Amino acid sequence: MFNSQPPNPDDLPTSAQLVKSTIISAIAAGAILVTVVLPSEYAIDPTGVGSALGLTEMGEIKVQLAEEAEMDRQPTSSSSTQPVTPQEGSNLLDRIIREFGISAAYAQTAARKDEMSVTLQPGEGAEVKLVMTKGAKANFSWTANGGKVNFDTHGDGGGENISYEKGRSVAEDSGVLEAAFTGNHGWFWRNRTSAPVTVTLKTDGAYTDIKRMM
Repeated sequence: MFNSQPPNPDDLPTSAQLVKSTIISAIAAGAILVTVVLPSEYAIDPTGVGSALGLTEMGEIKVQLAEEAEMDRQPTSSSSTQPVTPQEGSNLLDRIIREFGISAAYAQTAARKDEMSVTLQPGEGAEVKLVMTKGAKANFSWTANGGKVNFDTHGDGGGENISYEKGRSVAEDSGVLEAAFTGNHGWFWRNRTSAPVTVTLKTDGAYTDIKRMM
């Protein structure tokens, strides 16, 4: 029978060391809250770091979407003409505390995961886009399921356009798609073979929607 030896008291952290570690952790957590979570989630940027990193713009979009969603949930009445304003104060504080507790280590938009298949007849093309904010990232992989296709990974939105990657006669591709600006970012495939090809796309990451454009 194996009996473990008690730890040497000299090897255990002292009370002062524990207090010091707790204080350092609290300071680090507060810094993340102020510089990352508040700008990216609530467009509150007291230090200016959020604007420099592009997080404040993301937060403004989230706040606007939240306000619009709150207004949509309110019952309409023909006898009332006063605009509905979402409650702030304690509700905002509760959201900050809840969000900070869940994702203080790395603040980003809520991740989602999807899989979509598109069958292309000979000569046919299809386009699938993710709705993303600037700087958001999504992992992706797609397979032509035994066939080969031409593809163009690109984005558009707000008057901007970008092409990330192009390929001809490719059977599959994978990687990380990082949005260069807020808008729609994704893939266009065209089947140049003489037989139908089914493209299966798998994605996961920081995007709010996935949709077939054509």
